[in-house]
Amino acid sequence: MLRDDLERGGAIFKTTVDSEVILHLMAKPSTSYGVSSLVQALTKVEGAFSLVLLSEREIIGVRDSLGFRPLCIGKLGDSWILSSESCAFDIIPGAKFFRDVEPGEIVVIDENGLRSFKPFVPKERLGFCMFEYVYFARPDSTVEGVNVSAVRTNMGRELARLHPVDADLIIPVPDSGNYAALGFSEESGIPYDAAFVRNHYVGRTFLNPSQLAREFGVRVKLNIIKERVAGKRVVVVDDSIVRGTTARSRVMNLRNAGAKEVHIRISCPPHRFPCHYGIDFPDPKDLIANQLSLKEITNYLQADSLGYLNEAGMVRATGRPESKFCMACFNQKYPIAVNPELDKLVFEHRRARAESLIAAEDNSPRLFNGKI
Repeated sequence: MLRDDLERGGAIFKTTVDSEVILHLMAKPSTSYGVSSLVQALTKVEGAFSLVLLSEREIIGVRDSLGFRPLCIGKLGDSWILSSESCAFDIIPGAKFFRDVEPGEIVVIDENGLRSFKPFVPKERLGFCMFEYVYFARPDSTVEGVNVSAVRTNMGRELARLHPVDADLIIPVPDSGNYAALGFSEESGIPYDAAFVRNHYVGRTFLNPSQLAREFGVRVKLNIIKERVAGKRVVVVDDSIVRGTTARSRVMNLRNAGAKEVHIRISCPPHRFPCHYGIDFPDPKDLIANQLSLKEITNYLQADSLGYLNEAGMVRATGRPESKFCMACFNQKYPIAVNPELDKLVFEHRRARAESLIAAEDNSPRLFNGKI
């Protein structure tokens, strides 16, 4: 790995943050200053990143050549702004979205304004993370020229056409399921009802590393307005099922609230494979769709039916060609070769092992004059 090579060359790492590797590459004596040193450093790096670097005189922004992560440019009067998403500009009075930083592009903002550099060979296929549209990006952002809420609404429409169901209510799982549920309702004609109430003081439960923490988070994250679901056939629209813990809990809570039928509809395909580009999808053994069939998942969730959006419908919902996207977590087609033995926490694991060895060394018996 690059980090190993740098450490053998004398580099001293202070953190487990992977972007520190890029800083060490830029700081090597053989490289020049500023954009040139960044270009030289990035020629050795392959992966998913959007970077913003700040010096005393300039701001530099760069996206990886496959464009996994978003990065956009805004303008405020004569000044330029960089942000991961366009919604950041909406809260700055007078600021406006200008354009996206292109894959492989470097932009420099200094006293002379904004300059663009494209030192890397363009890729025939790109790798924008589809899960940005499904879940991560904010619905009020415009990403790659497309509004996120519009994409999610289209996903709901595609889902309703693919997996119709006879029901009384469409219920979104807030907040990321809201727009897909709206699209499902519009396409199917089934009324939309916000029967789940979200506790906004609880974070993303699928990101919790501990199963106990995830289960606790599920219990307090959503509450049900019982009067809206009692005796009804309900369709729960959500953005994804990763481990299944959260979805199963929702179904059980709806049953306890008196729902007559519970149908689950998911606005993306099944997650069967881990993400090696920064999203916390765990080992395949922890992904329910990797371990169980559709029927088995339905039985595990205790749902009356389960339907996932397929890849074709998901891509259609964006209005962009399939060649623009990374969908490896759905189809295992990784745009950059990966080592399945490594994960995003590889540096943290290495530090933990090193600290454990140091602690064991410190606590081991010492020899003094041939005696313990």
